[in-house]
Amino acid sequence: MYYHFTCSTYLKHPMIRWVILAVIAITCISTPIAPGNEPDKVFRAGAYAIDITPLELPVLVNGGVRERTANEVHDPLHARCLVLDDGTVQLAIAVVDSCLIPRSLLDEAKALAQKNTGIPTERILISATHTHSAPSVFACLGTDCDEKYARWLPGKIAEGIRLAQKNLEAARVGWAVGRNETNVHCRRFLMKPGTALTNPYSDKRQDRAQMNPGHGNTNAIRQTGPSDPAVTILSVQTHDGRPLALLGNYSTHYAGAPALSADYFAVFARIIGELIGAEGEKPTFVGIMSNGTSGDANCYDFTRAKRRTYDHVSVGRDIAESAFEAYKAIEYHNWAPLEMREQKLVLNIRMPTAEEVTKAREFMKTYAGRKPQNWQEVYARETVLMSEMPPTREIKLQAIRIGDLGIAAIPCEVYGSTGLAIKAASPLDVTMNISLANGCEGYLAPPEQHKLGGYTTWRARSSCLEEMAEPKIKAAMVGLLVDVASADRS
Repeated sequence: MYYHFTCSTYLKHPMIRWVILAVIAITCISTPIAPGNEPDKVFRAGAYAIDITPLELPVLVNGGVRERTANEVHDPLHARCLVLDDGTVQLAIAVVDSCLIPRSLLDEAKALAQKNTGIPTERILISATHTHSAPSVFACLGTDCDEKYARWLPGKIAEGIRLAQKNLEAARVGWAVGRNETNVHCRRFLMKPGTALTNPYSDKRQDRAQMNPGHGNTNAIRQTGPSDPAVTILSVQTHDGRPLALLGNYSTHYAGAPALSADYFAVFARIIGELIGAEGEKPTFVGIMSNGTSGDANCYDFTRAKRRTYDHVSVGRDIAESAFEAYKAIEYHNWAPLEMREQKLVLNIRMPTAEEVTKAREFMKTYAGRKPQNWQEVYARETVLMSEMPPTREIKLQAIRIGDLGIAAIPCEVYGSTGLAIKAASPLDVTMNISLANGCEGYLAPPEQHKLGGYTTWRARSSCLEEMAEPKIKAAMVGLLVDVASADRS
């Protein structure tokens, strides 16, 4: 009894569990699938991109400090859906052109999809691209939820999954990793003491980190962490080589586009199809770009004195070209095992004190009757709103195995250092991290980053999880990857 109690206690400690799981992951042996040596089984795939552009305008647009609306459509929005079936396991992946999607909305979409397809909800992964120029379906900072669009969206996502399943046909799969270091850079900088921006309505004091310090800022000392330049791709074709879909993953925040727009994610989807010769294919080829670990990264390289010139079109093309270089070397498998695991994790919320709430309520009286217009007003309101939230949050994690490719799905805006650590500990040959998957639980700053403060750590609905959330999620995520890698399919 004493031995059992001691082991259980150790395993509950997040840092010890992380070390143990990392060792298991590194030593775990997964069965490789050599091209041409696959079992005599049928692998099937189907894809569909369903239009989710709002039918009525204007709509509220998320992604900024202040609330804004869009009265026109710059380019259409889609939920890009992929269904895979190895003969035993069937699963679905949907990547939605949206900034942030709450778990409640996605759970509704999954329940509808299960009803229409029979795919269990725990085998459905839905993520947001994090375009900052799409309708708001999650109230965040100064922007409220566009309720009418949010009620309409779940049914459209579910319909996209149903149509992807309808397109199932015999297929083969392959994966590869390219690199693009031009468009991803850590945007958080360690600043000289006393020079970083502060927030009087945050739980952080004496900030040392600042996001986007500007080019040539002599107070910026160094970037606070690494970024992940990998362009990871999963390619799906018919057995005779006709492209069906390509799922990409890259870790830049977004490029920036006028609303309404799917940003660089849609540009990538279009151009990768052109590069691999998928134009005119029936059913229509579906290109997909998912958001990687971009919580502390974007396209700006603030280590340079001047800003380079780019836009969402040039970024999308650049990353598609990097993906195409990797695509050329893919070895395809006529069959690959599918595995998927889901785990729910309860975490604490960083709640404001009674004194902080009282101070915020008093300040809010100075702009009563209108929406907040600046950082101070936004975070005062966030303090009051957070005081009305439950003190804990249940989050949903998922891991997928497709042959020797792993997918880690986390409902947060994940830092590059976390994503790289998960990849290093994964027992699978290639691993991609999909952020903002199955919910939007805010920025996931590692404990050492919380000590530095800065925007992505300031307490708000967009950054509310406990300071030890990152090691707990990291440990659980590696454990799920170990589970799917070591699953016995004999």
